[in-house]
Amino acid sequence: MLTLQTNLGNIVIELDKTNTPNTAENFINYAQNGFYDGTIFHRVISNFMIQGGG
Repeated sequence: MLTLQTNLGNIVIELDKTNTPNTAENFINYAQNGFYDGTIFHRVISNFMIQGGG
């Protein structure tokens, strides 16, 4: 689990390291290196998904 901090509140993200270890680790590395800082979410469906880009 990790927490994505936004200006509208926090988002808790659960990663499936068992079934997708490479993808989970890649996401963690990007997040730790600030890759997602300033990302704009242009589509949000509560309790389901978000889409964003730069």
